Formats: sequence, C-alpha cells, structure tokens
Amino acid sequence: MSAPVLTMSKREFERAVLLRRVLEKRLTQRKAAEILGLSLRQVERLCRRYRTAGPAALASRRRGRASNHRVAESHRQSVLGLVRARYADFGPTLAREKLRECHGLEVSKETLRKWMTEDGLWVPHARRRDRVQQPRNRRTCVGELIQIDGCDHEWFEERAARCTLLVYVDDATSRLMQLHFCDSESTFTYFEATRGYLDRHGKPVAFYSDKYSVFRVNQPEPRGGDGVTQFGRALNELNIDIICANTPAAKGRVERANLTLQDRLVKELRLQGISSIAEANAFAPTFVADYNARFAKAPSNAFNAHRPMLPSEKLDDIFTWQETRRVSRSLSFNYQRKLFLLQETDVTRALAGQRVTVFELDDGTIKVRHAGKVLPITQFGREDANITQGAVVASKLLGGVLQQIKDKQAKKDSDKFDKLRTQREKRLSLQRTKAVA
Repeated sequence: MSAPVLTMSKREFERAVLLRRVLEKRLTQRKAAEILGLSLRQVERLCRRYRTAGPAALASRRRGRASNHRVAESHRQSVLGLVRARYADFGPTLAREKLRECHGLEVSKETLRKWMTEDGLWVPHARRRDRVQQPRNRRTCVGELIQIDGCDHEWFEERAARCTLLVYVDDATSRLMQLHFCDSESTFTYFEATRGYLDRHGKPVAFYSDKYSVFRVNQPEPRGGDGVTQFGRALNELNIDIICANTPAAKGRVERANLTLQDRLVKELRLQGISSIAEANAFAPTFVADYNARFAKAPSNAFNAHRPMLPSEKLDDIFTWQETRRVSRSLSFNYQRKLFLLQETDVTRALAGQRVTVFELDDGTIKVRHAGKVLPITQFGREDANITQGAVVASKLLGGVLQQIKDKQAKKDSDKFDKLRTQREKRLSLQRTKAVA
C-alpha cells in the first residue's frame, strides 16, 4: 500500500527542513527563530508538534476546507438564475449593477465574474479568440476609393509643437494622393485638405474613413439637423460618396502608410530643417513624389476614375460651414449664441418667417444668403458680450485646443504684467516728483 501524499506550501516545507535540523541538534532554536522571523516560544511550540506528529503537523489545518466567508450555494444559484434569465448577454460589471438596483442582491463584481465564467455565461477577454481580419482585394482603378485618416504625431520632434497630418491614400495603388499638415483634425482642416486634393486630382468616386465625428453623425437619433455632417454635406454637393470603416483594419492601407510616414517623413523633415506647418506643407509634394516612386503599386485597370469639376461647383461656397436659420418678424436670427439683424430692404422685408442659409468661413466671417443672393447683415451688441460655457472637445482635437488656450493665457498674462509694470512706473515717477518738490 502506497504512503499518503502530504501537500505543503513552500513556506511550510522550509519550516520543516529547519525544524528537522533543530531536532537533529545541528541548529539552535534561537537561530531558527531568527531565520524564520518567529519568536523563540513559537519555534519551541512548532518543535513539539513536529516531534509528535512529524511534518504533517506543520501543514495548514485549513487546507481543503471551505472559507468562513464563502457565499452560500443557494445564494450563488439564485444570482446565476437571475443572470441566466434576464442578463445573459450582460458583462459582470453591468450585471452586478442591475442585480443591486433591481433585485437588491449584493455581490462583488469579481465574485460575479468568477461565477459567470464557471457557468459559461462570460468568457474572459484573455480566452477569447482574436477576430479574423480577412484580406480584401484592392480596387481596380485609381480614384475609385480613397482612404483618409488623420495622424496626430510629433512630426517635428522637439523642434515645434505636436500637430496632425491628414493622409489620403488610393486603395488601388497605395499611392499617397494628398498630405496636409494642420493643428488638429476638424471640419475646416478637412475642407482645406480635400480642396487641395480636388484641385490636383479631380473628384474620386468615394472616400473611406473612420467613424470620427467629422465624417459621421454617431448619435442614433440626433436632436437636430438632417443626420449629415458638414463634411458629408459638402461631399454630397460634389457628388462624392463617403464610406465609414467598421474597424481600423478595414482601412489598413492608410493605417500602414501612417506607420511608414511616422518613420520616414519625420526623418526627412529633420534632414530638411523643417520646423513649421507651412514649411512642411510646401515640402509635402516633393516627399509624395519620392514615396510613390518607391512604394506605389500598378493598378489592375489603367482607367482613372477621377472626374473633373463642374462649372457649377463653387468650392468657395461648398467648403464652408452652412446652417439654416428662420428669420423673425424683426428681421433677426440667432447663430452661435449671437444675434444678427438683416438690414431692412425691399428684399429682406419679405423674408420674415422664412429660412436663410448662414455661411461661416474658417476665419469666422459670416455670410447670409437666400435664393443665391447675399443679404446684408449686422451683429447686434458686442462680440465679447457673449458668455460661453465649457466646450465639448473631441480627443483628436484636444492637442490643438490646449495649444490655443496656452497661447491665449500667455497673452493675457503678458498684458496683465505689462499693465502692472506701467502702473508701478507711474507710481514711482509720481513719488520721485513729490520728493524733488
């Protein structure tokens, strides 16, 4: 008959070895106490137990027994029953919140996670299979699908502030079609970059982007508007479609181009001594030509899908921020928390109760049109009289917004310092005058 197996922890095994040496008179109890970090009396007790029952006396007596804090099995089954019936597709965190709010059941998040995992209701992320990203064939023609993305990076390293590069890549050939440096991703920066693209190449069939708010209204049921962004409205006027990718891997050509640019373009800018957005945009066409000569692929079809601009497509008007406003009986309307008045003329008097279109340019200039005619307007009150609240800023815009805030605060502090210095100089001058008198 085989001897029973004794389970011991590493610490218990080390104690057994030391106590055996003590009992064999090869080590004193006081020295063993110093090594184990125990009191002498505790070592004496352990030696008596070891002498009586052997190494088994040093093993924890709680091993194999349930914890005193273990939840009753009936409570576990009632919780899992509710989860199966009503919250089978919930994660542990949300399921715990609903159990507490709707049923008055208290259970820790990690305990519920363990129960749901053991019951097959939850699969930990570490055990899940990675999503299979199958390759997609390239489009056949140049200009059929253009992937676009913004890449926020230290393009000038430590020579200048961090900025964003808007990248346009042709899906059929992996050519760089347009590079545009800017402070951050915004509707107006995409207006400017896309206008440069259209001037250089013409109109593509479609743009392929992520789900950033410039390209797509992400709210399922927006409170106002027609569910189309300003960039989407501009492309619709130009008869260009925009498609949003469901995952970053779906627009992998522009994502991989970003990685290459973060290496090669950064070093080229360093070698050229370029440290500003204006200089980088001037250098971009040279870099694009060299990049395409090295990495671009030949299309499977030589046809160019780009279309020419139509005479009726006025880019100066299309690439503006456009919103409609209803004119009141007093020939006024509100825009951006400001009140604007239409100058009273024979034309504007007939517009009471009707809608006009407000065009806002990148520099903040406001124009109002109705039926294609520009209407004369004036702003009521002072521009600085408007009280604004905290603005909601997307994460991609945060760098540019913070830089603007820093510049504004630095100017304000500088003006305040100059004012205090002027007052001090006047006060000292007055004191000198009095002292001479």
